[in-house]
Parts: sequence; C-alpha cells; structure tokens
Amino acid sequence: MADNHSRRVVVTGLGATTPLGGDVASTWQAALDGSSGVRSMSHPWVQQFDLPVTFAAELLVPPAEVLAKVETRRLDPSAQYALVAAREAWADAGAPEVDPERLGVVVASGIGGVWTLLSQYDVLKEKGARRVFPLTVPMLMPNGPAAAVSLELGARAGVHTPVSACASGAEAIGYAAEMIRSGRADVVVAGGTEAAIHALPVAGFAAMQALSTRNEDPAGASRPYDTDRDGFVLGEGAGIVVVESEEHARARGARIYAQVAGVGISSDAHHIAAPDPVGVGAGRAMLAALAEADAKPADVAHINAHATSTPVGDVAESASIVRALGAATDAIAVSATKSMTGHLLGAAGAVEGIFTILALHHRLAPPTINLDNLDPQVHLDVVVDKPRALPEGDLLALNNSFGFGGHNVALAIRSAS
Repeated sequence: MADNHSRRVVVTGLGATTPLGGDVASTWQAALDGSSGVRSMSHPWVQQFDLPVTFAAELLVPPAEVLAKVETRRLDPSAQYALVAAREAWADAGAPEVDPERLGVVVASGIGGVWTLLSQYDVLKEKGARRVFPLTVPMLMPNGPAAAVSLELGARAGVHTPVSACASGAEAIGYAAEMIRSGRADVVVAGGTEAAIHALPVAGFAAMQALSTRNEDPAGASRPYDTDRDGFVLGEGAGIVVVESEEHARARGARIYAQVAGVGISSDAHHIAAPDPVGVGAGRAMLAALAEADAKPADVAHINAHATSTPVGDVAESASIVRALGAATDAIAVSATKSMTGHLLGAAGAVEGIFTILALHHRLAPPTINLDNLDPQVHLDVVVDKPRALPEGDLLALNNSFGFGGHNVALAIRSAS
C-alpha cells in the first residue's frame, strides 16, 4: 500500500443541485453566464412572521421532480438534496466497481435536518406525541444525508459527517482525501448539503444582521467585495464529488477531472461568528494546503473565494490571501461565486469545490456578479461580469471555505495531467 505522501487523490465524478440548476452542467453554465439564483420567497411564513428578509437562493429544481415519493417522505430535504447530487456524481464517475469495504462516504451539513426538527415540533404541539413521524430522529440527524448516501451505495469503509458551519463541505472533501491517502478507502463519495431556508434560520441570521436586506433587488443582493454589500444571501443545495486513488482510477480507465493535491485546516479561536480581521488562521490554512501539494504561492492561478458578501468577512479574506500569497496575489484570478448561488452554508465549500475543479478542467474562471465598486480594502484581482480564460499547462487553484466558530479550510486543486 502506498503511503499517504505518494497516494494521489483524483476527482472522477461530480454532482450538484443548486439555485442555478438541477445538475452540474446547468449549474456550471449558469455560473459562466453570470446568472443569479436569488429570488423572492413565496412561502406563507414570510408574511406570517413578518420576516425582515423576503428573498433567498432556493433550489431551481425541487427534489420531488427527480426523487420517488417515498424518498421525499422518508428523507429530510437536506438528505434529499444529497441523494440527488450523489446519484449524479456516481453516474458521472461511471458507477465504479469497488469492494464495499473500500468505499467510503463523507457528506457534511452545517445545520442538519432543521425542516424535520421544526415541522415535527409543530406536530407535537398541535396534535400530540402519537402523531410525530416515526422517522423523525433519523431524518433530523446531521449525519442523515451521509447515511442515506452510504445506504444507496452500500459503502462500508466508513460514513462520516463533518459539522464545521460554512466550512463543512470543503472539510468533507478534505477528509475524503485523507481516507484515501491513509489507505482506508479506494473510492469516497464526498461533499456537503444544506436545506435551511426556513423561517427560524432566516429570522436568526437576520437578527444577527448577517443577511442582506435588499428585498427590492434580490438578484443584486449578493455582492461580494462591493462597497455597498450589506450581508450574505441564504442559499440551499448540495455538491458531491467522487474521489479515488489515482491508481484505482487509472486501472478502470476513469476520466479524471482534477487532483485534490492538498488540504489545509486551521482555526481562529477569535470569535464565534466574526473572522480574525487580519486573516492569520485563514492564511495558515492556505499555506498548509500548498505545502501538502508541494506548491508555492506563485503556482496558484485561481482562487474560488469564500467571499460571502458580508462587510467584515470579505475584507478579512482579502487580507488572509495577501498575507499567505504575498506578491503572487496580483496574478491570481479570484472568483466569488456566492454572488450567484447565495451562501449554501454546509454545502458551500463542496459546490464551490466543484466550480474550482471545473474552472481548471475548462480553463475558465467564473465571474463575480454585482461588483460595481470594488472595496478599496480588497486587494485582489477579481474576475468580474464574464469568465476569464486560465493559462494552459499544469494549473493549481485554491478553494477557500470559512465558518462560524473560526473554522478555516483550504483545498488545493491541481489540474489533471
């Protein structure tokens, strides 16, 4: 068995359901087109609770359109989204034949089955204990989506659920890479999912003054790095990748999108919600990812930034990138795709990981929309309005994900050779 320094981890399958599209192809094309997935919400509870924010980035394709009725009945929306994306990723990878004891699953969620928890509490209050759905607990568990995917595929090398707020999806991909490097698995299905567009999370984030309040202009509300940004836009969806050892992928003749070349993880220990303003911890995560990839700052051609559109967060991330990469920052094409998808919380790092992989695969950095006036405190070369061509040859990109609690994850993705 190869040791963890030489066992390369490659990406062979991609799956997603997002506010931009019901699969990877439509999501990627919408991102290249600079489309917005943010719309006004039509839920009755928006008016019922007089919510201060009336828009979000909801799924473009409801899971009920692609799943069996029994699946939507027995799975929380977070697990439904994960299953939709996992099936696409598995098919995209060619449904690899693998010993079940060498197949793992790592599907993260930042919040878990909040729809089930809150709806069944309403049932308890209004109709009594005997009317509570028998599958309530499996449906509300944060590891429910990972369990659903592992049951679907018969994965027995381990099923895991990192919960690290908005860094969860990226951490899941990093954990999957470690499973392969350690020799514990040959193939791992990994990513993140979130279904938290519900009255309580919206009210809670709004109470923190974390959300944009541009109710009159939903499509223009998520505006990373813009001087007029006023908060993030809540989104939902799932992103799943199939990763495997290069040896396993080559042996079966799989198409390889890219390599997960390095994973960097750190923590701020600064504040429960606010990032370290000078970006020390985030910078350490980026440098750790580059070190594991045996790369240097000058090798980085592209960054898919965390860039949530919060006044403090965007400046802190810019500072962290400059701190970590120095003069190389000037030559790096930075994309802030939350401008289009909104913030998918625990799924964000996984969906943005897919964007990063496809940017290298197609040699195109997706645009950042709604950026009219760059904040003078942001010292980055941001890709604005239309895609930007990336160079030919061996390319390296970073996917940054940061979360409440001081979680920092950076993935170093290398183009396929």
